[in-house]
Amino acid sequence: MSTGCFQVLSGCGVYDGTEIHEASAILFHLSRKGAEVQMYAPDVLQMHVIDHTKGQPAEAESRNVLTESARIARGKITNLAKLTTQDHDAVIFPGGFGAAKNLSTFAVDGKDCKVHKEVERVLQEFHKAGKPIGLCCISPVLAAKVLPGAEVTVGHEAEEGGKWPYAGTAGAIKALGAKHCVKEVTEAHVDLKNKVVTTPAFMCETELHHIFEGIGAMVKNVLKLTGKYSGVS
Repeated sequence: MSTGCFQVLSGCGVYDGTEIHEASAILFHLSRKGAEVQMYAPDVLQMHVIDHTKGQPAEAESRNVLTESARIARGKITNLAKLTTQDHDAVIFPGGFGAAKNLSTFAVDGKDCKVHKEVERVLQEFHKAGKPIGLCCISPVLAAKVLPGAEVTVGHEAEEGGKWPYAGTAGAIKALGAKHCVKEVTEAHVDLKNKVVTTPAFMCETELHHIFEGIGAMVKNVLKLTGKYSGVS
């Protein structure tokens, strides 16, 4: 049975939008399992624009999240405001700083952050409908903020000599009222109660194939939780 999933993007580029490798890995694993995919993004301006050659803000430049996300979606993308829960079986959020800058204010406000109203709506509606939610890299903070008591992972809770450079995020997740579960980069954590599946992805400094393996584990468990997909054991 074909399963319809959708991916919520936050721009195009790790420092101010969606992490492109993560978005591609999600699409790869969904396609390999025969799942149909649609792409969505909010129609808002980015928090700022980063020059990725320098890692610094590009002054006096602005970009639209939906327009930039269309680059990854090859033009096939829809405004997140038009998404309805009944049209899809699952939702997946890739990471990238856009999740913390454009889909929420986590990058600036930490535990006191706000989540974009359409992102919050989607998370709440899918949760209420008992449909699975997948998140990777920094995006689990969205579930931690919107779904009190959810269990998520961003990997390890100590930097370990730079292997986990964003390990402090685990503490922020706990401060948001969620439970953080330590996992390796190739693993996914499954919160069966809330149907939330998370994996560390680029929260870890490691080889690209390990990132893809962890995202594969996340996608597999998301599809399994739909209860509609016979191709996943």
